[in-house]
This record gives sequence, structure tokens and C-alpha cells, in this order.
Amino acid sequence: MELIKNIDQIDSPFKNAVITIGNFDGVHKGHQSLFRQVIKKAKEINGTSVVMTFAPHPLKALGISGPALITRRDQKLELIENCGIDVLLCIRFDMAFASITAHDFIEKILVNKIGMKTIIIGADYSFGKDRLGNIDLLKTQEDRLGFKTIVSAWTNDTDSDLKRISSTRIREIIMDGKVDQAMKFLGRHYQIRGKVIQGRERGGSQLGFPTANIKLHDELCPKLGVYAVTVETTKGNFWGVANIGFSPTFGDQMFTIEVHIFDFDHDIYNTRIRVNMVKRLRDEKKFANIQELSKQIEKDIEIAKDILEKNGRS
Repeated sequence: MELIKNIDQIDSPFKNAVITIGNFDGVHKGHQSLFRQVIKKAKEINGTSVVMTFAPHPLKALGISGPALITRRDQKLELIENCGIDVLLCIRFDMAFASITAHDFIEKILVNKIGMKTIIIGADYSFGKDRLGNIDLLKTQEDRLGFKTIVSAWTNDTDSDLKRISSTRIREIIMDGKVDQAMKFLGRHYQIRGKVIQGRERGGSQLGFPTANIKLHDELCPKLGVYAVTVETTKGNFWGVANIGFSPTFGDQMFTIEVHIFDFDHDIYNTRIRVNMVKRLRDEKKFANIQELSKQIEKDIEIAKDILEKNGRS
């Protein structure tokens, strides 16, 4: 996949470009379906599949408090690349870009610069200065500029009362701790990423369960509690349990994300790890003493192993 961060980097239009545009936060199943349509259409016309997305989120660039992102930029780019797209335009969204009129965006950027022959987008897509561009405007320009507009149907979930899969709903699900449900809509486990930092050094010495303490890189944090997880490290992939919260038994009220990795004896300080949230086990709880907490962690580990074993077989 070719990654382009600035429109000015494009020397000549792409061959028969088939493009979709959006924020694509989470790169969920709805987005993945859209990308498959783009790839399929590009193959039909011997063209180039193109995705345009933005950084930062347009709302934040305009000084408006935007949503906590499901996927930060690096992960979003990885996930889009894994979908098999030919060209990814990750454009810096700033006031200058926001000031481009809808007509100029279509003609000067999409058609003249990128070489758009087909655009595939959702029915509610809007663009250009003051978001005045929409499906109707695109269709009025098709004959003059030589492209086609395809409106993609929403991807619906048939296993629950959730009709349309959306980033907003997935965000709510994760914040509610229902990471196993989020997995159904993302097509993968929700993942948090972070750097392993020096902790309070009591997991191993006091509890008997050493932990990796993570400085969270992500904006979106799941609901506080204990989770069964899988962990991707520089030493390989492992199972584990993660605690997200304030360690109330110790009473210091410091927010931490701590991961006990099963059967793990490696130094991973100052390395970045990825934690896949498989299932929430319980709320964070204040125990009478460290011994009670240690016994509960033993139970958490056994439950997590059972869940992770079943998950590995599914």
C-alpha cells in the first residue's frame, strides 16, 4: 500500500481511481465492507483502490471537542493496509483544508488530482466548506467531470438489536466494558497500546503476580475492571489478565493499567505492547487485605484461562 500524507505529493492522477472517504474510526466491519466494494470496483475497471482519511479528526482540528478515538492514527493505518487497499491518503485536516469548497474538492482534488472515476460512500456523507457537499451535489457533477457515484448500504448487525454498525455505538460499548460485544462489530478484539513503564513494584513482591504497567497511548479506555486479555510483546504473544483502575485495596487512588502475563519471564520495560481485550471479568473491588486480593487474582486467572482457551477454539 502506498501511503500519502499530502495532496501535493501526488505527481499525476491514479489510474481509474475508485475512492472512498471518511474518518473510519475503528475500521469496523462497516468500513471493511466499504473497502471491499472499493477494491472490487477497482478490479472491474482495471483501476486503483483509494481511501482518503484525515488526521487529526476534523472536529478537533476545528477546535471542537471530538470523540475519544477507537483507533489512533498508527493503528488505523495498519488496519486499512490489511484490508488490501492500493493507496491510502491520510490528509492533515486543518483550517485551510476545511475552507475548500465542495465544488473545488470534487473537481480540483478528487477528479483532477486523484483521478477519481468512481466514488463509493455512505448516504449521509457530507464534505467541503460548511459541509455543503453531499450525494446530490456529486451526482450533478458526474457527467461534466466523468465519474460515477455509488451509495453504499449500511452494514447491519443481525445478531442483536443493533441495526447499523457505527463507530459511535462501538465506542459506547467499549466504555461500558462490553469488549466481547465490540469484537463482533470490529471483527477483532478491541486493542489498547502502550509503553511498559516502572510501576509501584508490588505486583510480584506483595501479591505474587508480577505485572506490566502500561502508559496508555489510546484515547479510549474501557470501563474500569478486570479483563481476560491476550498480549502482543516483543517476546511473543501471551495470555493474561489486566486490571484497569485505581487499585482501591492499596488506597493510593492512582490510575493504572496493569497486566499480569501468564508464564512470562522477560524484561519488557520501555517497550510497547498491545493488549487485546477479550472479556470483562468483574468490577474493580476493594478487599480487606492483600491476601484476599491475591486469592481473588488466582480466581481471575483461572476464569481468564478458561475464557481464553474457549476463545482460541472458536
